[in-house]
Amino acid sequence: MANTIRIKKRSSSGSAGAPSSLSPSELAFNENDLKLYYGFGDDGQSPPAASSIITIGGAGAFFNKTDTRSANAILAGPTSGSASAPTFRSLVAADIPTIAHTKISDFDTGVRTNRLNQLTAPNGAVNFNSQKITNLADPTADADAANKGYVDGVAQGLDVKDSCVAATTGNITISTALNNGDSLDGVTLSTNDRVLVKNQNTASQNGIYIVGSSPARADDLATGADAAGFFTFVEQGTVNGENGFVCTSDKGSAVVGTNNLTIAQFSGAGQVIAGNGIDKSGNTISVDLKANGGLVIESTEIAVKLDASSITGTLAVGDGGTGGTSASAARTNLGLVIGTDVEPHSDKLTELATMNQNTAQSLADLTSSEVQILDGATVTTAQLNRVDATSSIQTQLDGKQPLDAELTELATMSSGTASALADLSSTEVGILDGLTTTTAELNKLDGATVTTAEINILDGVTASTSEINKLDGVTATTAEINKLDGVTATTTEINFIDGVTSAIQTQLNNKQPLDAELTELATMSSGTASALADLTGTEVAILDGATVTTTELNKLDGNTSATSTTLATADRFICNDNGTMKQVALSDLVTFLEDGSTSGFDVNGGTY
Repeated sequence: MANTIRIKKRSSSGSAGAPSSLSPSELAFNENDLKLYYGFGDDGQSPPAASSIITIGGAGAFFNKTDTRSANAILAGPTSGSASAPTFRSLVAADIPTIAHTKISDFDTGVRTNRLNQLTAPNGAVNFNSQKITNLADPTADADAANKGYVDGVAQGLDVKDSCVAATTGNITISTALNNGDSLDGVTLSTNDRVLVKNQNTASQNGIYIVGSSPARADDLATGADAAGFFTFVEQGTVNGENGFVCTSDKGSAVVGTNNLTIAQFSGAGQVIAGNGIDKSGNTISVDLKANGGLVIESTEIAVKLDASSITGTLAVGDGGTGGTSASAARTNLGLVIGTDVEPHSDKLTELATMNQNTAQSLADLTSSEVQILDGATVTTAQLNRVDATSSIQTQLDGKQPLDAELTELATMSSGTASALADLSSTEVGILDGLTTTTAELNKLDGATVTTAEINILDGVTASTSEINKLDGVTATTAEINKLDGVTATTTEINFIDGVTSAIQTQLNNKQPLDAELTELATMSSGTASALADLTGTEVAILDGATVTTTELNKLDGNTSATSTTLATADRFICNDNGTMKQVALSDLVTFLEDGSTSGFDVNGGTY
């Protein structure tokens, strides 16, 4: 890169203003106030200083033609008050001189394109010169003008609204059921269709809505309007088509979005009058049922309820009834006499009536002789149950074992003991006959697998059990054990060879002989020894024949101390020339610095 010369500066975090002093022709820039300063003149001193410091550039002192400005901004003095330096500011009325409208070529055309609602409201009566106001919307506020259709509707007692395409038949979610393409009462809705909502569970939501992605109330029945007496006609729909509806909520209690609105059918394609026993609500006809009168609705169908409390009159015997209003009258009408046609009341019969069917059947099958068997019997049910058996009780008793004390004792043994005892033969039992050995003595043979010949080997041995146990697990042969015959070494001495894996003499022959130089090297630190071991033969040979002193080497080691001297072009300095250390003349350095494309040095003017 080229050489760089930087001028003196003050950063944006500093204060505004010029430097306190500059040399003649010296430049300085303040990043705070964005001004460029110049040292003007020469005060004749040594060293010289500028006679004065002047501003010669910068956005803080001069306007930049390339800077963007706000629309309709002008460079001007203040809008009022004392004169001051100009700034860029918005136009004010005082900046524009008075101009007659005749000087503006399209003034009349521009005024005529303005709408009345964009003009200033009149402060006096407006004369329409006997002309009509056409296409006027229905009023929503008390001070609104009214069109003829609205006035005619009010004269009839109705607040007539524009017709609706469809109407609800039940509660809906307004935000999702009144979107473009939704179906309502068989009608596919389109954006901007008017819909009468009249069946909401929250009745304050009732009213007229406009179909869209975000359904909203119609302007002619907006939130806050009085809905009392409003009328609208529904054009289409399976249930509501061709019918008119009116809000029956009273004035003062029919505020849209606040009060619950009741909307009822007002007219239809045909009229039906409900007679006696019939109810009518809109186009729906239903039966007017007397409470507990015997008729009920079950699954949309009429049914008879015979236990209804408000049924009057009696049902004749010939029609399946009793013809009476009491039990006595019913028996008389049916020809029933107590004691002749029906059994008189008895507590015993009542008790027998509680038995189950099988018991009653068994009791009915008993003969009089079988019943007499129990006459006078004092035996209890529990006692009778003791003779419940499958054969003669005496025969079963004769086939049992007589009582015996020894058998009673044997009966106390465990099932395992009894099973083992039962498996013994007479010969095995006879072994115990006359035996004097104790249990402890027999237990010594428990688990033994030795033969008689093997046991006889120990005959006459005087060693203790502890001494014999020392041979436990020994696998050495007799010849191997005999090698210890005559050894005088102690256990400690023999343990010295514990862990040796090869011939001791061979290992000794492979060790380094004692050497003073090696002993000296052994005293160096581990880091020094590691660094020395990493040197190659070539690296060690570098020091061969070196005469340089430690002091001379240290001059290359970042030493910051220096000696003042006058440099000459023939003086030289040490330079690394692509890996080779060389002495280079100062004149070569000057040539390098003068070649800006190669050196690219940076001369920094500093800060103030």
